[in-house]
Amino acid sequence: MEIIQEHLRTVGRARGLLDETVRVSARALSPEEAIGNPEHDDYPLVIGRERMMEAIVRGVRGQAFTDMYGRWKGRFRDVCEMEPATRFRRAIIVATLNALMQFAGEVTGTIHCRDEGPVRCAERLPAYLESEGLEPPFALIGYQPRLAEALASAGELRITDMDVRNIGQVRAGVRVRAPTETDAALAGAGSALVTGSTIVNGTLGRFAGLDTPTAFYGVTIVGAARLLGLRHYCPAESVSEAPAAGRSEESMR
Repeated sequence: MEIIQEHLRTVGRARGLLDETVRVSARALSPEEAIGNPEHDDYPLVIGRERMMEAIVRGVRGQAFTDMYGRWKGRFRDVCEMEPATRFRRAIIVATLNALMQFAGEVTGTIHCRDEGPVRCAERLPAYLESEGLEPPFALIGYQPRLAEALASAGELRITDMDVRNIGQVRAGVRVRAPTETDAALAGAGSALVTGSTIVNGTLGRFAGLDTPTAFYGVTIVGAARLLGLRHYCPAESVSEAPAAGRSEESMR
């Protein structure tokens, strides 16, 4: 988080955000707001215990996935100095980073894809694997149903997940393992796809330095991946930078 918050301070200072009163609002989005109405109803955002937090910086939105969510409001400099001691605080910092980097033109795609976007994401995965030289056996750290199906079709797959409702269940023809079995899932793996929410739940360090070729997926880590030089998979195109109709800053309080 130190690198992230230093980037927030540096860009915030250069853009004149630190010396003015800037409202950074964050709240948990409902499943429909975050992912729309996809054909499938098995996404973690729909059935899981996690929600998408959203920060707005000068009308530009950034998001982060977390299981510790709620509402927060403060100045931009407060985010820069916030102690990242909880998943809630890290979600605020990461969502704000994504919004800032989108605002500054450093990244795009800081908003989760909606409706059938996850299906298109999975359809593009085989081409990405080939272009990056990522080979089976695949380790999927953090269950995402469409990505799991695409990986299972491409070769041997191991899955770990933190959601107790998935652990022990068969998904995409594979038994989902508990986080305590992560080392076993990675052992002998040709490559790993790791959920970007690891930056919020505090486990990113465990995966960022793997000897196994690794790509982090999802919108949460889009900004941090650019800063940290991490391989990142999230083909969603950027959407409107302005808050959605009917969702003014006042409604985010």
